[in-house]
Amino acid sequence: MRGEVVLSFLVLCFLASDVVRKGQAIWLTVPTATTKCVSEEIQNNVVVLGDYVVISNDPSHPIPTISAKVTSPYGNNLHHKENATHGQFAFTTHEAGNYLVCFWADVSKPGGEDVSVNLDWRTGIAAKDWESVAKKEKIEGVELELRKLEGAVEAIHENLIYLKGREAEMRTVSEKTNARVAWFSTMSLGVCIAVSALQLWHLKRFFHKKKLI
Repeated sequence: MRGEVVLSFLVLCFLASDVVRKGQAIWLTVPTATTKCVSEEIQNNVVVLGDYVVISNDPSHPIPTISAKVTSPYGNNLHHKENATHGQFAFTTHEAGNYLVCFWADVSKPGGEDVSVNLDWRTGIAAKDWESVAKKEKIEGVELELRKLEGAVEAIHENLIYLKGREAEMRTVSEKTNARVAWFSTMSLGVCIAVSALQLWHLKRFFHKKKLI
């Protein structure tokens, strides 16, 4: 029994540390005159930080410029920058859903080479500035790591609550869909029976007129 408790604790610590380190360092290749987007599903009231920088493939040429745009699930503009070689965005989500980060290269140079962009995307506990926390509260070492794990556990708990709510919403939608399908099937069956009865009555009347029966 004690071994199972220790194992559960170790698994929780592993998940928590994974949440603390959670961040997406993405390397994008953006073709000229083409938009390249990255999306992530994020719940409500989550801190999001992002840094992007253009990587020059040829040091002998000027660094190409790009435009960047971040939009919320409902299409609200959260960040927009043009003719940039680097940039940063930070916001707290007020909508749950897919957040979109899009990049496109300078279209004034047709036939130009593809542009390489490095995007560092961090959300939730991974976006927290732990260095500032450590200096402000004068903590370090094990105590700082425990504070990170505590924040990660809270993030996991909030995420589980969010997933539970989404599961309940999906179950409600599924039940409504099943009820509507059952109602439609019953209605279709009733219409088929009514049409069959009408056809039978019409044929019987027709045969009577022709004196075939």
